Amino acid sequence: MSARYQLSGTTAVEISAGIESGIRTGALSPGAPLPPVRALAADLGVSPATVARAYQELRQRGLLVTAGRHGTRVRPNPPVAARRSALRPPPLPGARDLSRGEPDRRLLPPLGPHLAALAADTGPSVSYSDAGVLPELAEAARARLDADGVPAGELTITGGALDGIERLLGAHLRPGDAVAVEDPGWANLLDLVAALGLRPIGVPVDDEGPMVAGVAAALAAGARALVVTSRAQNPTGSAVSAERAEALRALLAGRRDLLLIEDDHAAELARVPLHPLAGATASWAFLRSVSKPFGPDLRLAVLVGDETTVARVAGRTRVGAGWVSTVLQRLVLALWSDPAVDELVRRAAQSYEQRRDGLLTALAEHGLRAHGRSGINVWLPVADETSAVTALRDAGWAVAPGALYRIAAAPAVRVTVSSLHTDDLAPLAAALAHAAYPTPPPGFPT
Repeated sequence: MSARYQLSGTTAVEISAGIESGIRTGALSPGAPLPPVRALAADLGVSPATVARAYQELRQRGLLVTAGRHGTRVRPNPPVAARRSALRPPPLPGARDLSRGEPDRRLLPPLGPHLAALAADTGPSVSYSDAGVLPELAEAARARLDADGVPAGELTITGGALDGIERLLGAHLRPGDAVAVEDPGWANLLDLVAALGLRPIGVPVDDEGPMVAGVAAALAAGARALVVTSRAQNPTGSAVSAERAEALRALLAGRRDLLLIEDDHAAELARVPLHPLAGATASWAFLRSVSKPFGPDLRLAVLVGDETTVARVAGRTRVGAGWVSTVLQRLVLALWSDPAVDELVRRAAQSYEQRRDGLLTALAEHGLRAHGRSGINVWLPVADETSAVTALRDAGWAVAPGALYRIAAAPAVRVTVSSLHTDDLAPLAAALAHAAYPTPPPGFPT
């Protein structure tokens, strides 16, 4: 905790408000440690129970996380608007930033020509009563999903994949309910689960997706929802295989007490076949975002599912945001309809695959087995995350520590390959090998 920010208060409400203020102003940065309960109680002259209540309230709201022997810390992405001073500092001058998990901007389709065409074809403004999902967009979305074997269901539109997941969880679950999530898994989803007051149950992941035994254990522990990444899983790059899908469908078949959510965020960029679980349970939803293939600023995802599930999401949207902009819907439809854009996305997917596979091969030459079956990230197990990230920083590379994505999984680092060049692969692999295991693994020649 910053020595410049002193916690204060004599009640749990005052203490929690002071901590939240510190997070909002940036005095308590993401990941910052907080004093142990008894130590802070002694400093403030209050009972440990008072401090414990303050910490508990902030944990339930998703601002804090307790990590065993590492104590209580500010979450990496706490759900409170912070000043810019609290944002992640940039890498050291001259360093290559491979930590962000973003697509290569140079490979995104240009939006200008399509925006200009929309501007030239603009008709009367949409009224409140006429807004909603454009029929032509719904038709095009169904055709694309049908080509990938996603079963027909009701359809709506959300403001991106995470927005859709939030609406799904909020419509079906209540604070305290358990959610089965991949471990390691998407950091934003873990933060969302915490912010909703839900209880995450980690499901181990291998290259073929969530492991069947882990899903079964989560169900036995009372999970009321299961979130699965179909392909390009963040951070490991796993993709659900045909065999894994068959086994999971058999496990989930007929479950009426479980909400199944599938996230196919990479869509056209994945370069591996889709093997959906959609329809295995009575309550299900399949989400496909356009952000990764077409641009992060395009906040739109297609959501299909059973009638009740989609009706709940659409109804909640109607009384809140109302609808996803029809201007945005028309832009996405224009991108989907342009063969030149399809070719750009195909080339981008091929480029990411070459960079990812090239790094995996280079690491294998150093005796290291990393993971990255699909997508734009490589997940490399390491002996110690802190020392690995520090060593890589000193060597001029910024990567993401695995702690952002883990519940109980082993230490690792995530490397985003989207900005790499062929000439980067050998020196990066050498730096990663040195950072991952400063002492070579047993049996590996020096």
